[in-house]
Amino acid sequence: MKRPALAALAALIVSFLSPALASGRREVRDGPGEDVGRFEQDVARRFTTADGLPSDDVRSVAVTDDGAVWAGTAAGLARRAPGAARFEALAEVGSQAVTALTADGRRVWALTAGTARAVGVNTEGEPRWRWPAPADARVVVPWARVPLPREARGVVRHENMSMIPVVVEGPPLDVHAIAVPRAGAAFAARQGLFVAEDDALVRLVPDDGRRRWDLIDVTGVAYDGRGRLWFTWPRGAGLRDGDAWRLLTGHDGLPREDATTITAVPGDPQGRVWIGTPRGAIRTDGATFEYRQGPRWLPHDEVRAIAADARGNAWFATPAGLGLIERRPMTLADKAAHFGAEIDARHRRTPLGYVDGVHLDRPGDLASFRQRDSDNDGLWTSMYGAAECFAYAATNDPAARERARAAFRALRFLSEVTQGGSHPAPPGFVARSILPTSGPDPNEHHGRARDEEKRRTKDGLWKVMDLRWPTSADGRWYWKCDTSSDELDGHFFFYAQYHDLVCETPEERAEVAAVVGGILGHLEAHGWRLVDWDGRPTRWANYSPASLNHDPDWIDERGLNSLSLLSYLAVGAHVTGDARWRRHARALVDEHGYAMNVLQGTKPHLGVGTGNQSDDEMAFMSFYDLLLYEDDPALRVIYARAFAQAWALEAPERSPLFAFLYAGVNTGATARTPWGEVDLSPRGAWLTDAVDTLRRFPLDRVDWPHRNADRADVVRFASDDPAAPPRGALRDGRALPVDERSFGHWNHDPWRLDSGGDGRSAADGAAYLLPWALGRYHGFVRE
Repeated sequence: MKRPALAALAALIVSFLSPALASGRREVRDGPGEDVGRFEQDVARRFTTADGLPSDDVRSVAVTDDGAVWAGTAAGLARRAPGAARFEALAEVGSQAVTALTADGRRVWALTAGTARAVGVNTEGEPRWRWPAPADARVVVPWARVPLPREARGVVRHENMSMIPVVVEGPPLDVHAIAVPRAGAAFAARQGLFVAEDDALVRLVPDDGRRRWDLIDVTGVAYDGRGRLWFTWPRGAGLRDGDAWRLLTGHDGLPREDATTITAVPGDPQGRVWIGTPRGAIRTDGATFEYRQGPRWLPHDEVRAIAADARGNAWFATPAGLGLIERRPMTLADKAAHFGAEIDARHRRTPLGYVDGVHLDRPGDLASFRQRDSDNDGLWTSMYGAAECFAYAATNDPAARERARAAFRALRFLSEVTQGGSHPAPPGFVARSILPTSGPDPNEHHGRARDEEKRRTKDGLWKVMDLRWPTSADGRWYWKCDTSSDELDGHFFFYAQYHDLVCETPEERAEVAAVVGGILGHLEAHGWRLVDWDGRPTRWANYSPASLNHDPDWIDERGLNSLSLLSYLAVGAHVTGDARWRRHARALVDEHGYAMNVLQGTKPHLGVGTGNQSDDEMAFMSFYDLLLYEDDPALRVIYARAFAQAWALEAPERSPLFAFLYAGVNTGATARTPWGEVDLSPRGAWLTDAVDTLRRFPLDRVDWPHRNADRADVVRFASDDPAAPPRGALRDGRALPVDERSFGHWNHDPWRLDSGGDGRSAADGAAYLLPWALGRYHGFVRE
């Protein structure tokens, strides 16, 4: 497409009415932002026999007013004193199973199996009161003032001779749970939900105007910190606020409907409760829902009982131990410091410090970590390094500058290690990764036979090589070849931020220019292909017009690889000052239609929830740089429109990285079309979603399994492949929250409902650090 036609098309498509996107503008600017103070971070722990419990089979749990935690197990009762690290078994109570616990001030009342008795235990853990209990007892009531039906099966009450028990008239009840507010009581029973009013039992039939539930088999009941009455039953949950009911199922956002127990957070002004189910627990205030399932959060999915304290901490009785989800006050900066310390402790590989995940010899045991290389050491280290660049620009922390400097040296070395040695690559070739030659030879596991098998079974264009790990000129390193386009996307994204935000002297900038110019010189010399030591292009780093525009095998890569190369050239022109890179970009646009390739889309897809998320990660980094440095208004408007199309697909994923990359360069842009003017700024809840993801981002980066396919609040995507992993979205169309799935990087599939592994790997924290620092830099996040 010739330039005049391109300019006319751009004028038709979009015009920028804001100076916010002036080419190369790099100072921190004011914009839409959210003030983020301290928040409560969920941190999970588990307690077993190793921590003093008589048995891992925990049947019941209670928290008394002094903060002591009591655990009823299959082999007796244990107490954790306030501030103590361990539980102490209370041998005086016996070794029989403790099936129910009721907190009473600083005392606890226990139901024991076998001899069927109730035991009152004082603050010293001494059993002071004992009395017989029916064999089917489920609830112990130590207070004579609680009004009970004359026949309340499953309930045992302490017969305090100094007080006359209160009895209300009504039908016999098989009681599962009792909730006691300041006056009266509520009963979850097999016969329904009942409250004691005016010396009589009243059966409640909830009706919220949409549904009317004639309840049976009510499993739990509680009064929350706002005085609202809650209940659970096998088809959901509900609450009464004054005279109004709200009934909750999967259609209302309740993750599971098969609720078995409920506990209120004491004194919580938001009225939050915990709901237990056979597969996990749910924290809710009736409007928002947080699902805690899998080993990241619980020792076992079967939640038998829950106890909560006034600080919001919750304890969970399960068949595999006692779980604790602690509410830890934290800021986003605190979380960034946590992940920085974790990276320093175990995620820097080789003296150069390549950042990536680690293997764990024992599931979940971070002390058993072993470092490993990956195909994408350059990409992940680039994204980590970019985080430090943005952090330095936003905070002026000299430590962030030093970490960015170290990342630059590591990434530059990937261009240097390929020169000379046993199989030298052409100048400017970038290695994927390195390994020390003092260790095992990786070629023993990456031979020609493996490549041929992969070409035959998975990828018909896979590159078959005799040697994937040549050695360096000094003999100290193996370096991995067949480098892909996502590696280059990462390198150029980092070099741009490092040059503009970290480099402070001409010498530092010249270092960046030399590396960037070397890589571009290699691509230029090889017809816009990355050519390996064997003289053949790598599998994925092919940006040539002949391939992208005329080879059917490259149709799917046309938009993304056109974008990548245009972005590299824009970065190169900016960093090196060499005008030939801009001339090359102009020729690709005018003679080969690369701008139109970008506008037509950067990945094949069928709408939201489809396509390759790795392509999205690569595209968003490339769009960000391209819109920073492209100085032709006609081209900038086309790229902005193309970026808006890509963002429309990604917004429901709630990724703060994608949100901040898009908003950082497209806020303030407007599209002028024949149908009117359209604002290209991100719309809707994008900022709230992004900040919420940063808040909820788990501190635990182990790849624990999450199972969401059977949730009541998700809609499964249709699939023609019955063997394909289940995929879907919440009923509002968005992806699952970040703390309800497992992932390492933002190239994961957020629509996959079942995720994670076996707990034998741990991701680094760069997936948090980059969007956090980017948000701070652009002012989207204010602390």
